[in-house]
Amino acid sequence: MNGSGARARLPRSGALLLAGALAAGTVVAGAGTGAAAGGAAACTGSGPLPYTCAQPGDLIDVRLGELHPTQAVLGFDQVFYKLGRYGSDRDEAAGGVNKRFDDWCETNGQEEAATAGPGARLDDPSSFSCTVPVGQETAETIEPMKTAVVGPGGKLYLTDGHHTLTSFLEGPDGSTDLRIRLRVTDNFSSLSTPAFWQRMTEQKKVWLRDENNRPLGVDRLPDRLGITHFRDDPYRSLVYFTRDIGYEVPDGATEFLEFSWGAWLRGEHDASAYDLTVPGPYLDLVKGASKSMAALDADAVVDDGKTAAQLGRIDEWNGGKKETGGEFAKLGRPLSDPKPGKLAEALDYKARVLPVPACTRTVTGPRNGPLTVTSGVTCLDRAAQRGPVVVRPGAALVVTGSTLDGPLQADRAAAVHLCGSRVEGPVSVSRSAGPVRVGGPGCTANTVAGPVVLTGNTGGVLLAANTVTGPLVCSANRPGVDDTGRANEVSGPAHRAVRRALTR
Repeated sequence: MNGSGARARLPRSGALLLAGALAAGTVVAGAGTGAAAGGAAACTGSGPLPYTCAQPGDLIDVRLGELHPTQAVLGFDQVFYKLGRYGSDRDEAAGGVNKRFDDWCETNGQEEAATAGPGARLDDPSSFSCTVPVGQETAETIEPMKTAVVGPGGKLYLTDGHHTLTSFLEGPDGSTDLRIRLRVTDNFSSLSTPAFWQRMTEQKKVWLRDENNRPLGVDRLPDRLGITHFRDDPYRSLVYFTRDIGYEVPDGATEFLEFSWGAWLRGEHDASAYDLTVPGPYLDLVKGASKSMAALDADAVVDDGKTAAQLGRIDEWNGGKKETGGEFAKLGRPLSDPKPGKLAEALDYKARVLPVPACTRTVTGPRNGPLTVTSGVTCLDRAAQRGPVVVRPGAALVVTGSTLDGPLQADRAAAVHLCGSRVEGPVSVSRSAGPVRVGGPGCTANTVAGPVVLTGNTGGVLLAANTVTGPLVCSANRPGVDDTGRANEVSGPAHRAVRRALTR
């Protein structure tokens, strides 16, 4: 929709140049005019200003890598639906533009995509356009934007949009450098860190429950976006698929609304009793859950004092239609349909995510000294390993959200998974009979400051979207190396067998 009516322009009296040039090519004015927490001197001048100058209502341009989550869990299947759709060409085949451009434009306050030429990418703003130009936003186009709070030190804390922005980051053209605009709701940068978290908790701007709905501390929140850094809550995905069947997102919805529904559904339906890798049982669960939601009295308390009406309980299940029609029928359309349902696309992508072996030993936090994995499955989860890591024949290593300061060497390992981590040193994996995954579906890309050598592996090698600052050598891997369509950035020389397929 292009819209032919006149659009109200945002006031420019409080314009903030908060992050330099905007992805769309300019800097958007904010509506805030109050005194900035960063002090008057820090918030004057015509150049880019620090985030501490932002006021409620301001629109700020950010890199995805700058954002700090305020929840520890995601509904992975919701993200998988988005990634499946973003990686498909069916929108283009139908004469439209890929959904990720619509989602980016909406999230950026620019309604929807107007054009996206061949080869268009989210990280190349000149390759696509949105229906609402920057500077012509309205209250209606700003309302769907994701939100952030400015915290101590000017750190940005995302309070809405974790699923959407994670999907952008993990998508075909995503990275931590991808830019998007957010709407600032609060500036708490003048508070101490303990006072900040107290304020965030009091104002319900942080979700401090884990994937099993158990309380957790702020120290267990991820420090960055990326699917690897979150835990999977199947009830959060379930609620997403019940949208417009059992509930509707109400106007002025509060943060974490879907988690409140998910907390309630845990006591009503056992998700573990269903096979959530195939459509039939998953649809059965969605139907049962959504009917339970719709059957609630409007004033029934669902979670944390919120009633079913406040959380958007739908008046009639599936909009009053039979299960062969309405949103429920759309959800269940198979992948072979010209317009597949969300569930089919989610499960198709989910099937590409390699299973991770169960950990027999887990390392978290700081660890100094050499680490030798001789048997079983050693997992480094949010660890800071200082010293070389060696994986012996038959053993497996899983590294997630960690930093390795030293070389990583694996020979004839059972499996090696390296996701969402940074390695300061060389990485060498050879003759593995099991999977070698360095990025790829369900595995956030890594940064390796050193050479990467992958040779003679026979269990499949995924190497996708990573940043490698040393030479990259891949040889004699059967089957060959797969980048899943997401090129690696290699600043050192690349072996000729992988240069074309895996670098840009």
